[in-house]
Amino acid sequence: MSFEAIQKVTQSEQAAQQEKADAAAQAKRIVADAQREGQRLAEQAKEQAEEQVKAMLSKAEADAAARAAQTLEANREACERMKQEARGRLEQAAGLIVERIGKD
Repeated sequence: MSFEAIQKVTQSEQAAQQEKADAAAQAKRIVADAQREGQRLAEQAKEQAEEQVKAMLSKAEADAAARAAQTLEANREACERMKQEARGRLEQAAGLIVERIGKD
């Protein structure tokens, strides 16, 4: 083999090795970029989920407060009805007492 042919083969081998090294470096960059993008997307999804949870919790608290207010109002109305009934019975009882005293 001539010296020139050996040089060409050597240069070709070196060029192939350089291309291989460049391809490996590019592959590492692509993987690193993909990992960073995956982490960014995961963080974004986490933040969105946290916001959804906050919104759901806020809605649940508002619903619970509304139900509590309704229950409180219903109980207040029931108490008022019971007071009115008790007053009516008190008047009846007072009438019965006066009637009994009057008979004695």
